[in-house]
Amino acid sequence: MRLVIFIEPQNGATYADQLRVAQHAEELGFDGFFRSDHYLAMTDHGLPGPTDAWTTLSAIGDRTSRIRLGTLVSSATFRLPGPLAISVAQADQMSGGRIELGLGTGWYEQEHTAYGIPFPPIAERFDRLTEQLEIITGLWRTPVGEQFSYAGRYYQLDKSPALPKPVQDQLPIIIGGAGPRRTPALAARFAAEFNVPFQTLEATAEQYRRVTRACEEAGRAALPTLSAAQTVACGRTEAEARRRAEAIGFEPPLFGTQEQVAEQIAAFAAVGTQRMYLQVLDLADLDHLDVIAALLAMPLHG
Repeated sequence: MRLVIFIEPQNGATYADQLRVAQHAEELGFDGFFRSDHYLAMTDHGLPGPTDAWTTLSAIGDRTSRIRLGTLVSSATFRLPGPLAISVAQADQMSGGRIELGLGTGWYEQEHTAYGIPFPPIAERFDRLTEQLEIITGLWRTPVGEQFSYAGRYYQLDKSPALPKPVQDQLPIIIGGAGPRRTPALAARFAAEFNVPFQTLEATAEQYRRVTRACEEAGRAALPTLSAAQTVACGRTEAEARRRAEAIGFEPPLFGTQEQVAEQIAAFAAVGTQRMYLQVLDLADLDHLDVIAALLAMPLHG
């Protein structure tokens, strides 16, 4: 089981805050540092305000050396596919080849209206996401010296030089969600990883079965990675875990002592989870990462 630290900086975090967490996560041996891609907090104003995901990850990539970096997930409504492909490729270059692109339809209408971003109906958002995935992967796999053109309903590219290229030959794309049909089908076409965020153990297992069937229908082998995301509040003692739960305002699904949280993660491993995104909400509590890091030495195989 690979463990990833996952944060929600739109709720209130500077670039310096995020860099501090990422560097500490790298020092402790975590597999990855991922962040959400949102422009508005879900609860309050999120002072000092949002940070752009790809600007932030590019800078963090230049200030770290080993840890994987990415979004869970960027919204296809936020950026045109050509510029997004350029931004992600540049971030991959700046990190020396450690970037992963999580991409989805977008869902939070209020952040779109707050910043003047169009928010079409869900069917159109899925259609746009499909075209974006076709364009981004097409740009990256076009050989140097050749051109890429695309004629879609929403996006058209004419004789693009398809530059720059990521450092990685196949930069991992992550697709996820709980949608029963289109989401698994898109993952079967484009993804290296399928993520199920904030679902019950039973719902996570069912979504894994759906994406496995979608891969079979597409004539593709199973995806290299199945993952899940859950909020965590962990302590060396139950009292310490309780204090962390109180600090974030609720008791999350992954809650308790290190041994208890290890058992909870192992249950996800038993249904096929290979990578667990641990959502840490209190970014001032760096000791929480130290506590969670003890899980790296524990059996988490289910």
